Amino acid sequence: MSVEVVDESGFTDPSGPGGPGVAVEEVAELARFVLAEMHVHPAADLSVVMVDVEAMTSLHVQWMDEPGPTDVLSFPMDELRPGTEGEPSPPGLLGDVVLCPEVAAKQARESGHATAEEVLLLTTHGILHLLGYDHAEPDEEREMFALQRRLLLTFLARKRA
Repeated sequence: MSVEVVDESGFTDPSGPGGPGVAVEEVAELARFVLAEMHVHPAADLSVVMVDVEAMTSLHVQWMDEPGPTDVLSFPMDELRPGTEGEPSPPGLLGDVVLCPEVAAKQARESGHATAEEVLLLTTHGILHLLGYDHAEPDEEREMFALQRRLLLTFLARKRA
């Protein structure tokens, strides 16, 4: 599974240990875990890019016609869908997830958890959007958010074990 994670944000988390606010390798590890759990073909490609507020604002206006920055945007390419254990999705280009760590940090403070946890949550959320999940309707939201929570909690539990 090809997962490329690039941090172009220049973000440093003031609540972190003085280092970068985005643990690029952990994001890549999570992305590989989520794709495996969703039975995405091992030859699928995913890109995750961290950008600054200015870049995210431009993307948000250009693609969603909404002002200001957002936390995460997903840009699907080959419209791959989750596979099954016996039949993974076909190989292809899953697409791009674009995150803004500075927005994630603000949301993390408001929610009372670490920026790193918010970035992992948003990564999972963005990948699920690439796989066709949405949350426009209440039933869709329940399904997507339950799946997002299960995937993230399982990943974190395995890391801590």
